[in-house]
Parts: sequence; C-alpha cells; structure tokens
Amino acid sequence: MISLFIFSIVCWARVWASTDGGRYQIEVEFQNFAGDTLQLGYYFGKAQFLKDTTLLDKGKFVFQGEEELEPGVYLLVIPPDNKFIHVLVTTGQQQFSLAFDLNEIVKSARFKGSPENDIYYDYLRKLEERRPRADELRKLMVDDSLHRETYKGELAKIDEDVKKIQGDVLKKYPESYTALLIAANQDMDMPDFAEFPEADRKQKQYEYYRAHYYDHFDMNDPRAMRSGIMHTKIDFYLQKLTYQVPDSQSVAIDYLLSKMDKNPEAFQYYLVHFLNESARSKRMGMDAVYVHLVDKYYAQGKAPWMEKEQLDKLIAQAETLRPTLIGKVAPDLTFLKEDGQQVSIHGIKSEYLVLFFWDPECGHCKKQTPFIIDFYNAYKEKGVEVLAICTKTGADISSCWSTMREKGMDIWVNAADQYLRNRYKSIYDVKTTPQIFILDKEKKILVKKIAGEDLVPIMEEIVKNASVK
Repeated sequence: MISLFIFSIVCWARVWASTDGGRYQIEVEFQNFAGDTLQLGYYFGKAQFLKDTTLLDKGKFVFQGEEELEPGVYLLVIPPDNKFIHVLVTTGQQQFSLAFDLNEIVKSARFKGSPENDIYYDYLRKLEERRPRADELRKLMVDDSLHRETYKGELAKIDEDVKKIQGDVLKKYPESYTALLIAANQDMDMPDFAEFPEADRKQKQYEYYRAHYYDHFDMNDPRAMRSGIMHTKIDFYLQKLTYQVPDSQSVAIDYLLSKMDKNPEAFQYYLVHFLNESARSKRMGMDAVYVHLVDKYYAQGKAPWMEKEQLDKLIAQAETLRPTLIGKVAPDLTFLKEDGQQVSIHGIKSEYLVLFFWDPECGHCKKQTPFIIDFYNAYKEKGVEVLAICTKTGADISSCWSTMREKGMDIWVNAADQYLRNRYKSIYDVKTTPQIFILDKEKKILVKKIAGEDLVPIMEEIVKNASVK
C-alpha cells in the first residue's frame, strides 16, 4: 500500500473539457509525520502525474480547487522519499477529510464524507488481517517440505476467504470504485476443455483467456484511465497475449480502441500512444502498424484534436513508409554501375536479392560489410545476389568505387545514383546507413532494416520456411 514512487516530469496536454461541477476540498491529517509539505498525484495511462501541492496549516494539509477532480485513484505523495498513499476520488464525493497514522496506514485510516474510501479501506483492512499468516505459510512451504501440503491447504483456505471478501464487495457495492479495482484483477474461471485432446487444450485455454481478458474491466468507464490498472492490462494484452507480428498487433489495437470508443479521454491517449509506440518500435515490420493507424483513424477524421499541419505530416509519413512495407513488391528503381551501365532492382534475376545501402565513410557500414561478404560467399551458389547501392552523390561518387575494391565488395553488383534522380532515399526511407533488405524471387520484401551479422540466420529461416511450403 505504501511504496517508493518517482514522478514523471512530463505532463499530459489535455484538450478536452474539464468536468463541470463544484470545487474539491480534501483535508488530510497525519500522525507520526514531521514534514510540512504534501503532494496530490494521480495515475493516468502508463504514468503518474502531480496535480497539487499544499503546506501544513494548523495541523492539516488541505487540497482544494474550483473544479471537480476527474474520478480516479489518487496519491498522497510524501516528500522527500515520494512514498505514497492511495485515496479514491469519485464524482460527487470530493469534499472529505481523512486521517492516517503513518506507522499503520491501513489500520488507522479514517474518512469523513467519502463512503467510497470507507469501502476501499475496509476491504484493505480485511486483506491486511490475513496477509501476515499467508506470508508465513508461503515461507513455511519453502522451509518445511515435510508439511508442505498442510501449509498449502491452509493457504488455499485463506485464498478462498479473500475471494469471499471480494465477492461480498462486488455484490454489496457493484458500482463502487473498489468493485472496479477488484473485478479488474480477478482470476478468470477457465474451462478445462476436457473434450479436446490434451495437445490442444493449452491452445484452447489461451484462446479463451484472450477472448475473455476484458470481461470484468470496462475501458469505457471514465474511472478506468486513472485506476493504475488500465495500462498494465493493455500492455499485457499486446505483449503477452498477442502475436508479435504487425497484422496481429493491428487487429489487437483496433479491438482495444473499440473498447474505449465511448471514453474520448482514453481513446485519444491510447491512439497517440499506439502510434508513437509503433514509430519507436525496434521490432521489424511495425511500421505497418503505424501506416494502419494513420489510414484507419487519423486519415479518417477520428483524431479531431490534431492540427492540420501535424495531421498532414502523419499522412505524408505513412505514404513514405507504405511502398516498402514487408510483403509489398519492392519499388523498381534504376541505378548506374561504375562503367555507366544501367541496373534495375527488378532486372536482377535471382531467387533472393539483398539490397545493401551503404556509405564509404559510414562506420557501421565498415563493420557490417565483412559479415555481408561472408554471407554472400556462403549463399551465392544458392541463388542469392547482392545489389550494393552506394549513397554518395556528386563529385564524391568516386569514393564508392575505390572503397568497393579496397573492401572486397566487387564480388557482387555495385551501383549508385550520382544525382538522386530516382529518389531512392525517400522511396526506401534511407535516412541512415547501412540499410539491408531481403527480396524474394518476385521482389517482394521479406525482411528489412536488419544487421549484416543477422543475414545468415535470417536467410536460413527464410529458406527453411520456403521448403516447408
């Protein structure tokens, strides 16, 4: 209940209207606290933020404002260690007082004018009463293996007791904030799927768990964003319950956004979050998620908070990324060899074609080139060709050819575009070097933006998958 806490210094820029209503006033009294400053914080999305700071006055800390606070789990943050205490704030219960003894917070907590917090702390007290014995039993199960089953049975009874306590809250106070928090963390009743062969049961349980993961947590509830739970559940759903491939991630994100379509605050936050995460992702192919989000939401007018100039930039970036998404046929561009002969990407006939964009002065290119040479020597007899495109332009083009021979790169096809006539840097999004793409026989992009040392294991996987098909 009380733990170390570090605040983010970044504030969420809110563009929606504030809640209409009366002022809030929260009076706090502490025992066994010598400080004179108290802060009020709150959860929002994946972070925590400061809302207010107040000083001790006549033995009390008082937070107050002219507009109601958004409903949520708030934090009484105690400098200088930033320890914090949870307090629930709900609509219509924003003028209340509370008192704590910092030596026994849950047991001592007393509220006036906040039935929500009475429910919450009564629930916490019941858990606290059972925690010492539960912790002791877990330790005994490790230290005393002879009686492990006895301890396990007693621990199971405590677990059942806790479930009953939770069930009582859900039944008696179904609309309370405490009920929302309990339901969001409840274990799922999983069918045993005994009618299926044993080999299929784990897959069936995974599918059931994923399909019912949000049965007891409503992301359209305005309290969800400040619960401290919502982001954890979203992150778990995307990272642990969804395949880490662009198509699956896009479908999952659409599903999540649909479950908060009546909560504009959450919808805006998470649409922005998902777009930023896809842009920052180091996982190959996630630019397809970026393009999907721009196409389905931003370009369709579902992000009304965006300024036109920003929106136009997002759409332009999506158009830049679109031609080289994994699975797309690589744009066919023509380059010139050292002797002036033309060579085009689609004109090179091979089972696989590796595009290697490089710069003679690029340190990473120098480190990657030996790996690519070794890869080519190992795979050239297996239908692999390399087209190395030097990114130097103008009079500097001569360094392409001299470096090519010096580094032993004259074993494959080398070319350049001295005057950037084919716009390959924008079409292939070559902002930095090296950049490596692998194309199949039809010139579809299989993988991209990988390291030279990864060529061999990736090509082995590609060939293996092709043989299975």
